[in-house]
Amino acid sequence: MATDWTDRIRLRNLKFLLSLAQTRNLSHSAALLNTTQPGLSKWLKELESDIGLTLFERHARGLTPTSHGEALIGHARRINAQLDRAVADMGVLREGGGGRVAIGASGAAASEAAPRAVLAIAERMPDLRIDLLEGTMDRLLSLLSQGDLDIVIGRSANDLFDDSSISTEVLYVEPVDLVARPGHPLFEREEIGWADVLAYRWIVWPRRTPIRNALEAALTAAGHTLPPHYIESNSVIANITLLNNSDAIGTASHRATVMLVDMKILRILPISLDGFGSVSMYWRNDELYPKAVEQALECVRLAVKDGTA
Repeated sequence: MATDWTDRIRLRNLKFLLSLAQTRNLSHSAALLNTTQPGLSKWLKELESDIGLTLFERHARGLTPTSHGEALIGHARRINAQLDRAVADMGVLREGGGGRVAIGASGAAASEAAPRAVLAIAERMPDLRIDLLEGTMDRLLSLLSQGDLDIVIGRSANDLFDDSSISTEVLYVEPVDLVARPGHPLFEREEIGWADVLAYRWIVWPRRTPIRNALEAALTAAGHTLPPHYIESNSVIANITLLNNSDAIGTASHRATVMLVDMKILRILPISLDGFGSVSMYWRNDELYPKAVEQALECVRLAVKDGTA
């Protein structure tokens, strides 16, 4: 049952709170919101009085959210994201579409598993609009939590979040491969060892990403470390372009690598890595989520079981 202070909250008040969280300054927010500083300050004091908690610490340089404030700001962001989502969904329906599903994919899934899933969803629900966003797992899970995404497919990353409102399901487990362009000089050798691959520049995923963690664990198990002059990139397309225009060594998820090998874009180097990584699917535990999302989840499960996906 809603309390008195929530009954008095209006959509404009959410904008007030989110602006203060961003600017950390009453006068700056007042100018952006086309209101007065005294009026904004009065509203904030009344809100804190109604709730019975201090939301912002005041100091000479501006405002700093308290832990209570951060909690309320998080709720405000989710509500605001849902409202933005409602606007987008209504626009799709107004244009004659059958709704919308937004999917996020990390590098481990963006080039192979996620596209297969999108095609499966499109086949089952031809009137549905599907949005696919590539990004790192930390960003994608944040967007999922806020309501900007419906499903995230990517490396299992339970260490990146602790949110009971998010469900997760492991889709498959796969090794990490070392790859290079088909014409790389190493493929002219009869045997390729660690010293050979470590002599070249490597292209790796950013620190603390699940695939980077799996790679470093595999290197440690083999008694090696990354060469110091590596390139760090979180873009599948950029990595493929870099590899095909240089003699750099890359790291890639096995299923995506198999697809790229079939397309003659990359080749797998015969260096065994002991590290494995799993790819999972994430979605919110909403009591009522659109039927399209439920069907999309099933499409993802079926797509990753199809062939090498």
